[in-house]
Amino acid sequence: MKIGELASRTGLNASAIRYYERMGLLPPPFRTGGQRRYPTEAVDRVLLIRFAGDMGFTLAEIKIFLRGLLDSSPVGPRWRKLAARKITEAERTIERSLRLKSLFQHLLRCRCASLQDCVQRLSLSESLKKISDHRS
Repeated sequence: MKIGELASRTGLNASAIRYYERMGLLPPPFRTGGQRRYPTEAVDRVLLIRFAGDMGFTLAEIKIFLRGLLDSSPVGPRWRKLAARKITEAERTIERSLRLKSLFQHLLRCRCASLQDCVQRLSLSESLKKISDHRS
């Protein structure tokens, strides 16, 4: 199939397909008359790349996942390895989001008379101490 059809079937622009090729996420396609021709399996590969990207995997992580992956090889072990890493990242993101939500809720109710009062009420000095202790 031509690049336009692959792009259409995967909801991407042709430029994204070419970018995936340059990044090594898609194998170089066969060319005829100077035009790229992709096998039908390229649709599944591109959809997998999009899905993984939407789930927060970086292109570098996706490349590692796809490296040497044959269409007939099991993907479960590779997914588990990457998922284990991403769970930790997701937990950190959730914690940060909950702190942000709490901060925003506080700011909606803020009646502090001064910046100093606000810093004390938000326990910013304690939060910074915890962060620096955690990094040590």
